[in-house]
Amino acid sequence: MKLFARLALLILVVFIVPSLAAAGWWMTQHHANNWRDANWSSSNVLPAKPTADDAAIYVLAARTGGLKGALSLHSWLVLKRPGTTHYDRYDVVGWGTPVRKNAYDADGRWYSNTPSIVHEIHGTEAATLISKIETAILKYPYAKPGNYVIWPGPNSNSFVAHILRSVPEIGVVLPANAVGRDFPTDGKLFAIDDDWRNVHATLFGYTGFAVGARSGFEINFMGLVAGFDILNPGLKVPGFGRIDL
Repeated sequence: MKLFARLALLILVVFIVPSLAAAGWWMTQHHANNWRDANWSSSNVLPAKPTADDAAIYVLAARTGGLKGALSLHSWLVLKRPGTTHYDRYDVVGWGTPVRKNAYDADGRWYSNTPSIVHEIHGTEAATLISKIETAILKYPYAKPGNYVIWPGPNSNSFVAHILRSVPEIGVVLPANAVGRDFPTDGKLFAIDDDWRNVHATLFGYTGFAVGARSGFEINFMGLVAGFDILNPGLKVPGFGRIDL
């Protein structure tokens, strides 16, 4: 009984209390009443007119709508191919065919929430990786209507996390508050990234852990993530994401 009591206390302190604090903070913020009233326009986070000679890869994320926004982000990918002057945006939505291309502005707000750039790559490295990313997008296993599941996944964050795991050279994991990112889109409950720099274990996205150069140390409980990063010092707090130290 003491073991269960300690486990319950750990869950309360590490996962539930921060989540309630995040929900309280979120309720004090102004939000669009519904998707019709929300602002989906460009946030100008990305250069409006990219140069033709530059290749770029961006991972973007913004708080999602409704009460979900207290605990989770919506994430997407933006690709800028060399020789072009436009962006291509890829993300997953919960209606119709899940994987969408250019359904919104590349750096468009999500439910009026301004996105941030989680990670970006430019130049020759980006040009090399774009074809790998496009292949991973085409092979995404949950691309048919009806495949989307808001929790524990596969959702929008599951999609982006799948691409990041499929192309580990991108070199980043999604923020800790991207709920759904730990859903095993490849069906593997235990996996090691191709470059051996990250290890993942999950029980169908409900609970699990990750450890490695990219993740640091993370524990996932019901989609909420807590942990720490030593190489790039920071804490990962449910609802709030990463807090740099």
